[in-house]
Amino acid sequence: MSGHSHYATIKRQKETKDVARGQIFSKLAKAISIAVKTGGGANQDTNYKLRVAIDKAKVANMPKVNTERAISKGTKGTLEEIKYEGFGPGGIAVILEVATDNRNRTVQEIKGLFERGGGSLAGPGAVSFNFVSKGLLVVKKKKDTEAQILELIDLGVEDIDEVEDGLEIYVEGSKLNETKKALEKEGLKVISSELVQKPKTLQTISDEKTAAKALAFLNNLEDYEDVQKVFANLDIPEEVMKKLK
Repeated sequence: MSGHSHYATIKRQKETKDVARGQIFSKLAKAISIAVKTGGGANQDTNYKLRVAIDKAKVANMPKVNTERAISKGTKGTLEEIKYEGFGPGGIAVILEVATDNRNRTVQEIKGLFERGGGSLAGPGAVSFNFVSKGLLVVKKKKDTEAQILELIDLGVEDIDEVEDGLEIYVEGSKLNETKKALEKEGLKVISSELVQKPKTLQTISDEKTAAKALAFLNNLEDYEDVQKVFANLDIPEEVMKKLK
């Protein structure tokens, strides 16, 4: 992916800024509550979804009391997890993971965000066939990146992308925590780890105006309070991305 910026990387940079502004705690709390409800209870030793959500909350320095409150809320089952699929500017495919206590309100507001942003909400299965569930770890790059990649391959990691802010490593979701521990044991710095939907094919947008519209559309989805995660197959060449920054 050298010379390109795909949406997973762009989104991660935005999340870093959101953490710095303290704007992410409510979403992290919802993620923890949903993980308790859908991942198998409040024990993070047996619920890997919960463990991943709590790890992310720790990275963002979310207070422990917030985490405990979110776990308690999850055991009461007040939130519902829903996935939405659709298309955005330039024909990009989009998957949303949403946590809500009011399905009717949320679907209307999500539909409005799609329409106002130049996209369209679609039915289940419209784009999900082009995504695969994975665990994503971002590892800090060493000076000798080639040797580091060979080291990772020796550790059994095969799906590796080099990006601007590190090495993206994709594994089976259930092996995310296990792989993270193995990498840290080898002295590698894991910047982040999360469960994602990885696109099988990317939609490259080289037109500056369309790329800007697509990014604004995705940012608006990200900022909606009920949206937990946004996945898209957007890919923007670096020379276009530099003009948008």
